[in-house]
Amino acid sequence: MQTINTNNHNLYFNRRTNLLDNYLRIRAATEEICRPLEIEDYVVQNIADVSPPKWHLGHTSWFFETMILIPYLEGYKIFDPNFNYVFNSYYETMGARVIRTDRGNLSRPTVDQVYKYRAYVDHAMTKYLENPIPEDLVPLFLLGLNHEQQHQELLVTDIKFVLGNNPLLPTYSDTSLEKGTEILEQSFLTFREGVYEIGHQGNDFCFDNELNRHKVYINHFEISENLVSNGEYLEFMNAGGYNNFRLWHADGWEWKKQKEAKSPLYWHFIENEWQHYTLNGLSEILLNQPVTHINMYEAYAYANWKKMRLPTEAEWEVASQNLNWGERWEWTQSAYLPYPGFKMAEDATGEYNGKFMVNQMILRGASTATPDGHSRTTYRNFFQPHLQWQFTGIRLVK
Repeated sequence: MQTINTNNHNLYFNRRTNLLDNYLRIRAATEEICRPLEIEDYVVQNIADVSPPKWHLGHTSWFFETMILIPYLEGYKIFDPNFNYVFNSYYETMGARVIRTDRGNLSRPTVDQVYKYRAYVDHAMTKYLENPIPEDLVPLFLLGLNHEQQHQELLVTDIKFVLGNNPLLPTYSDTSLEKGTEILEQSFLTFREGVYEIGHQGNDFCFDNELNRHKVYINHFEISENLVSNGEYLEFMNAGGYNNFRLWHADGWEWKKQKEAKSPLYWHFIENEWQHYTLNGLSEILLNQPVTHINMYEAYAYANWKKMRLPTEAEWEVASQNLNWGERWEWTQSAYLPYPGFKMAEDATGEYNGKFMVNQMILRGASTATPDGHSRTTYRNFFQPHLQWQFTGIRLVK
């Protein structure tokens, strides 16, 4: 895992001759994320949005088995017919599945069985990729690799939620994984009103929700070069930002009251000072680091307090070439909606993004948990506005 702040990250996905090397490298990276875990950590599911590490390991293998090996590798024998029910996520095309909230009840299959499943799938995929695959299958294969990388980031955030809600607040790693660029001051870049183009272009990989490239009209705006820091957000807290309903969306204020929220996720007020849980354990809050683990409601309230706003996703993309980005997923004020001309595929891959285009907000950029090679300026991440467990941050517009 590393911070990414440029937009040319698809290079090794474009070289068809390296498909096997990329497959093995990305699959190994998933298991490396799980290496520090104890066996008990693999099954915990604290909330519906967090999946157990064991499920991620199985689901990413299920994707390759179901989408590629079963239909395209002659003579392939399914590892376990029950795994389609256990590891299918949301694909109605693929049949019945364990409901999301029950993934933490899966004490079986065992962790050892899941790793054997991964090895079985990897052996078959290696065999399949030793020879050139049909050209029209390459996009599906690349989708599988990018799908695995998405789950690598989810693994990191889910593991942090599992350990960060353990009363002992155990350390995941001694290596610093969350530190970002030191923020010393805020400056703003100016963009003139006019017609701009956004959306993916070129022949390298992108998700279907990044298409089609299209024109947008944008009014004059100024956008901050840097993210909001912990120190700046602490000023908002100390000024009573969590107690002033006028700063919040109505839904956000209801969330605040229900959760009795007073700070970002993982912050703890101990002996008259704020500390926060990180993947390195409980530590002091570095005031010049980017604030993280806030939801859209909190980001909106903070922007209101500063008498500014969040960017639209079009503004963010237009400005992105001039921004320092890649350390936090950045909330925008844009709803997750289809671009002009967007079409869902007729097969199972059509369920990947399109059916979630309701009640979600767009985030742009990447985070310190985003795998190398998995970010670009057109990437459209999306989550519900109340969720905090991703590495999310704030960039302001005025």
